[in-house]
This record gives sequence, C-alpha cells and structure tokens, in this order.
Amino acid sequence: MTRNTTERQALTEKLGVDIDPELLSLALTHRSFAYENGAIPHNERLEFLGDSVLGQAVTVRLFTGHPDLDEGSLAKRRASVVSTVALAEVARTIGLGEYVRLGRGEILTGGRDKDSILADTMEALIGATFLSAGPDEATRMVLRLVEPLLADPERYGAAMDPKTSLQEIAARQGLPAPVYRVEATGPDHDRRFIATVTVGDVVATGPGSSKKQAEMAAALTAWRELDARA
Repeated sequence: MTRNTTERQALTEKLGVDIDPELLSLALTHRSFAYENGAIPHNERLEFLGDSVLGQAVTVRLFTGHPDLDEGSLAKRRASVVSTVALAEVARTIGLGEYVRLGRGEILTGGRDKDSILADTMEALIGATFLSAGPDEATRMVLRLVEPLLADPERYGAAMDPKTSLQEIAARQGLPAPVYRVEATGPDHDRRFIATVTVGDVVATGPGSSKKQAEMAAALTAWRELDARA
C-alpha cells in the first residue's frame, strides 16, 4: 500500500464515506497541479457538482429545521453556511489542506491554507461523494460536516462578515475596537498578505491573497477566541 493510498484512506475515514479512488484523486487535484503535469484533469467540474449538492442539502435542512424563519432569514443562513469562509473552516477541521495536490507556485505561496482552494476542494469532494455513493450519502456527509455551523447561529454572521462580528463581540465584552496591521510579501504579480488583529489581549493572524481577505481571516480567528471565552 502506497503512502498516498494510506493518506487518502485517512481522509475518507474523516469524511465517514467511501469514495472511488480515481474520483477522490481527481477531487484533490487543483488546476495548478494539473497544468504543471501535462494538463491532466482537475477538480473544477466536480466542484461545480458539489456546489449544487451542498446548496440543496443545506437548503432542505434549514427549511425543515426552522419553520419559523422567513425566506430572507433562511437565505442569509444558507449563504453563510455555503460561503467560502465557512467551507474553508470545515476543510480545516479535517486537515484537508495536506491532501490537496497543488502546483509548486501554490505550495510556495501558502495554497494549502487559502480559503478559496480549501472551499473549492471541499465542494469537489462533495461532488465525488455524490458520484461514488449516491445523493443520500452525499447529503449525510454534508450535514455532518456543516452541523457545527448549523447549530451555532452566531457563526452565521462571523462566517459572512468576520470584521463586523469581531467588532460587535469586542464591544459586548467591553474591549477596545480591533486594530489591524497588514504586511505584504512576494513580487507585485503574486503578493501575499498576513494580517494581525489586536483586541485587548487577543492577538490573531490570518493569511490572504489580498489585504481584505487576510483581515477577514485574522478577524475570524480572533472572533473564535473571544466567542470561546464567552
């Protein structure tokens, strides 16, 4: 048994579902890796399918689980649960970044922890599960993974707008307003940003391909710490 096979079995155990090995490999193949290896197939078609499966599973769960909510509230909650930030958070809980096949450039620029890559790969895995195990199993996997977000309404706002959520929770806890500092590295055509936010005695950092993305990542990390304290 090869190392890659063992590692991927560990991933499917975390997901709680069996996925066809070829589909699993495809789901984990980012386009940067595909282009560097003879333009082999990559995961964007599976991502397209997974996005639809994810949206349906979350929509039905919210609709049936919250008969008291109006259309606007349901739409807001759905958007937050399927957002890039939320999906990246889910991906990190299963250590997905270490399994993604990336090109050298993406590896060097922190691609294994980029929200966009993690979220897209998560959707591709959902698509691969749908094709391998069918719609019911794919739906069950989706709901297992997003259950923490569905069960914690505070996370809806945090995932969609981390900076505002951090400011609000800081105010509720009598802390000063968050202060951000952003540093940039790399050449102009491939800038990477690291944001640091300070709220009282909490200091959190976050990476991003833009200043805004880095600040949002740092804000979400700080929000989680303050929320845990509360």
